[in-house]
Amino acid sequence: MQLRSLGRWPTTIEDAAAVQDELRALVDTVGPGPRALGTAAGVDVAYQRDGDRVAAAAVVLDTETLLPVETAIAIGRAGFEYASGFLAFRELPAISTVLEQLTTVPDVLVCDGQGLAHPRRFGLACHVGVLTGVPTIGVAKTPPGPFEPPAAERGAWTPLLDGGEVVGRALRTQDGVKPVFVSVGHKVDLETACAHVLRLSPRYRLPETTRQADRLARDTALR
Repeated sequence: MQLRSLGRWPTTIEDAAAVQDELRALVDTVGPGPRALGTAAGVDVAYQRDGDRVAAAAVVLDTETLLPVETAIAIGRAGFEYASGFLAFRELPAISTVLEQLTTVPDVLVCDGQGLAHPRRFGLACHVGVLTGVPTIGVAKTPPGPFEPPAAERGAWTPLLDGGEVVGRALRTQDGVKPVFVSVGHKVDLETACAHVLRLSPRYRLPETTRQADRLARDTALR
């Protein structure tokens, strides 16, 4: 997969915020994105014991069988200090390396993190989407802020609000389990993003893209 250049790499929080503000203008939040999927990819990062080295993994799945058609792994150094709202800069060097190894360009890419549900409306999924040009969805395990829990049944959702603006949804992917937190990354609308997340989550809380990329990243980090 071909990626845009990461561009100038920030060395301070102020620089990183400026990069986010600059790239945010490139995000397509309207979509609608692909309605039918043949392939879907997940990307995730696990940290090795020293906390500075990261293992990134990408898994491309056939959406009918949810079996892998291609995988890739990479190990590298965290690209930035830890700071709330700037996770992408820690993980993007390794994520970029692993995505560039893929020969399959997926119909949609699912990131383990936020998209528009971010203080500057430019979370990890937005950054990855702009770099790849692929429709990208953010699916986070933790909410970006307070939210109203959705009803207990699969498919129920409530809006994620920030200052009165809808930035995503708390989506129940299985009956009676904790919701996940879906937001637009790039080139897909929120309704379509949630439909894809449900399709990719037939049995478990997390979509298979995330589950399988997470497992591969963790196994790689332990080597």
